[in-house]
Amino acid sequence: MTNGTPPERGGTELGRYLRARRAQIRPAEAGLLAGTGLRRTPGLRREELATLSGVSVDYYTRLERGRESNPSPAVIDALARALRLSGDAHERLHELAELASGRLTEPHPTTESEVRPSVVRMLEALRPLPAYVVSPHNYLLAANAPGRRLMPGLWDWPVEQRNLTRYLFLHPVGRELYVPWEETVAKSVAHLRAVGGRDPNSPQLAALVGELCLKSPEFARLWDRYEVRERGGGVKTFAHPKAGPMTLTYEVMRLARTAGQRLITYQAEPGSADETAMLSLDTAARSAPRG
Repeated sequence: MTNGTPPERGGTELGRYLRARRAQIRPAEAGLLAGTGLRRTPGLRREELATLSGVSVDYYTRLERGRESNPSPAVIDALARALRLSGDAHERLHELAELASGRLTEPHPTTESEVRPSVVRMLEALRPLPAYVVSPHNYLLAANAPGRRLMPGLWDWPVEQRNLTRYLFLHPVGRELYVPWEETVAKSVAHLRAVGGRDPNSPQLAALVGELCLKSPEFARLWDRYEVRERGGGVKTFAHPKAGPMTLTYEVMRLARTAGQRLITYQAEPGSADETAMLSLDTAARSAPRG
């Protein structure tokens, strides 16, 4: 795939992952001499990766092109070491290998977007903490009042466009809200790649990625890198247009009996300026006129 074009078709998700990650490894990083000639291939060549992994070039080529679909766990581990993959990226390689072999079946695409009433009540009980529920592909499904005010402008979009990754790249406030923006969007795209690997045939994901690749060169560049990362909580810094600057910790919790819905909630150090700024989101919501 090139910038500004839809995702690559054909082959397997495993093959696309291997190609993308191979292109990111410099020969020197793998302990190889770069040589004096001009390299037409970015990153490692197929034969170099095959040698580093201890497999034949023919076998690796068939694996990358989707003609070999049953690599052993030992081969996957060897490829992961050569590609310098660890953590989520290493686990994703194993998962994609199982999908390619048929040992792990792909989840059926889901359109489930309904949030249980009990979860909606829990969102309200979490106030004044900002909290919201998202789908596997980062669509906003529900939020309490401070959660909505945390992301100005997103709720002005039609329901079908309320996506966190879309907001980061295509909304003018989304491009200014998170500090540093580049780090935030890289993590968001890596998460989208992670969930996409489990459900590569999702029409909803294909439509979202296709739109963002066409409208955002930054997204297309990051999508091409094929980095994967699960979101399990952390720290975010905001340059909020109303509440001001604040650094908040967030937790991500998977909701039971749903199609991958996640509850995300934010908090701040008690007594800090960050907490004061965060609490102002709820105060403004309570004082806003209803109607």
